[in-house]
Amino acid sequence: MIILPAMDLINGQCVRLYQGDFEQTTKVGSAPESQLNTFIEDGAKIIHIVDLDGARSGRPEQLELISKLAKSASVPIQVGGGIRTLETIKAYIEAGVSRIVIGTAALEDEAFLKAALADYQENIVIGIDARDEKVATRGWETETEVDYIEFAQKMEQLGVRRIVFTDISKDGTMQGPNLEQLRKIHEAVSCDIVASGGIRNQADLDVIAEIGIEEAIVGKAMYEGTIKLRG
Repeated sequence: MIILPAMDLINGQCVRLYQGDFEQTTKVGSAPESQLNTFIEDGAKIIHIVDLDGARSGRPEQLELISKLAKSASVPIQVGGGIRTLETIKAYIEAGVSRIVIGTAALEDEAFLKAALADYQENIVIGIDARDEKVATRGWETETEVDYIEFAQKMEQLGVRRIVFTDISKDGTMQGPNLEQLRKIHEAVSCDIVASGGIRNQADLDVIAEIGIEEAIVGKAMYEGTIKLRG
């Protein structure tokens, strides 16, 4: 199991949300540069960074900071939040970002997604965030009637190879991941699935691995020390 420590950024600070609610925000960890170095020193093989300001506004609000982090990192970086143009993708790739997570735009702008896949297929990851099995967009604040499985299957048909799946109701709760939905999406598509949301301990990671999922994003449990990258 590969653990992706999560750095969610608002206004240049590392934070955690509770169930995707921007009104329930808690500052965590240290300054982004220090936190990044801590994760790397602890043995992270890849780090997940989200521009939460960008996820809400639809543009890369913290591109400069995240680019700086990516350039300084000695491990691959996965970035999401506000990525809705090819220019933004290019800027992140040039900064050294390895994976680009597209969420809202994957649902709302198919022409952009196809263009992104044509130019950067190996780098593109689709973020599917769901409440009650329906896809949510725009920083999780807009709910749709799109079924998460049907959407995943459409993404696969377009050539997507990796999907981050988050059950928003579990995110930041440390109540355990939604194993049923993770199992369903893993079985529904051949894409690599990255688990996210609610992961609290090694036992959760072990069950996710038993499903056949090989990567998991861990946020709150990493900061609270219930999951460690080393021993």
